[in-house]
Amino acid sequence: MSTGLAAPRRFAALHVPAYRRYFTFSLMSMMADNIEHDISYWVMFQAFHSAALGGFAVISHWVPFLFFSLYTGALADRHDCRRLIQISQSLFMLASLAWGVLFLLGHLQMWHAVVLLVIHGMAGVVGAPAVQLMIHDMVPPAELPSAIRLNASARYLSILLGPAVGGGLMLLLGPAWGLLTNVLIYVPFTILLARFPYTGHAARGRERASQPFGLADAWNVFTTVRADSRIMTMIMIAGATSFLVGNAFQAQMPEYANLLGADETGTRYTVLLAADAAGAVIGVLLLETANAFSSPSVSVAIAAAGLWGVTMGLFPLTHNYLTAVALLVLAGVFNIAFQSMSQTLVQLLAPSQIRGRVVGLFTTAMMGLRAGSGFTVGLLGTIIGVRYSLTVSSFAVVAVSFGLLFGALRQARQAVPFA
Repeated sequence: MSTGLAAPRRFAALHVPAYRRYFTFSLMSMMADNIEHDISYWVMFQAFHSAALGGFAVISHWVPFLFFSLYTGALADRHDCRRLIQISQSLFMLASLAWGVLFLLGHLQMWHAVVLLVIHGMAGVVGAPAVQLMIHDMVPPAELPSAIRLNASARYLSILLGPAVGGGLMLLLGPAWGLLTNVLIYVPFTILLARFPYTGHAARGRERASQPFGLADAWNVFTTVRADSRIMTMIMIAGATSFLVGNAFQAQMPEYANLLGADETGTRYTVLLAADAAGAVIGVLLLETANAFSSPSVSVAIAAAGLWGVTMGLFPLTHNYLTAVALLVLAGVFNIAFQSMSQTLVQLLAPSQIRGRVVGLFTTAMMGLRAGSGFTVGLLGTIIGVRYSLTVSSFAVVAVSFGLLFGALRQARQAVPFA
């Protein structure tokens, strides 16, 4: 089961000058996003020591993706994607600025955190589909898998860079001035978009949708997706991993760091945050250099999701810090393999005239359902402890993956493409 595309050069999309600039500056913006997470989560934990707040922070952050991803995908189909991304950038800068001012004045309250996380979530959902559509204008069809894969990997590279830079800013400037400085990191990508010639609508004769998005359009998207079992399977596994585990463990990472013997400087906490991302970077290197994985595969993507569930389930059970770091690195490898393959399949298989909507639906599953992980990992953690709530949720992902893999392999025996 393969895409039928010839194996591209290693890191093929980076050989395209326009994409190389786009990748570099968008990576800076994603890094700023994670700098904000690193600093704000640490300060919130130190101020409130609340597992419930950590879970609620996850819910507040991802709910906009749950309710608005399909609509913003439709906006990306209709409007200049550059402008949507610039609106997103402005909201990111507003959130970082507000965090910095509140920390500087010492007036941070729980409701402030909730509001700012919602603003941050809205920033992400406005730009998410548009960011994906832009790359279809920049690279030729044969190199699209590489571009989509690199776009997915940029988020994890930013998670690796964000804690390092954020930790440095905290040490040098303190949390407040660190976040105020972080606002400036968003600026280069915003300026680049003002000068970029791509709109997200020029690729291969794709015409911009002109009609407003309504309920009938939403039903048409669901019908299209349901008719293609490959897209449907990727959306289902994305939804399961996001709802059951998501990234709620990051909001609870200070708690895990304490259980594993965190120091006062926060170094062990920062390393734990970076370990998952480091694994993702390793995974990208493997995917880009191993010809065996140059074409996306439904069954391999599902298997990677299941292995991610296994490693995430074992992580909170260990009492050894180095073992915990190693498990998170492995989790990062499997996670980027699953996410990059699933995103590649969805974008390549989606009809071009509704690609933004399909990407929006996938984003709802991949990111919006992470709001559920605030319950399964965060709030459930207040009852049985965050250590066991993550284990239970992770092994539920393994069970779902096993079921979907069985279905995918059965389709493979029937010679369905991409299985």
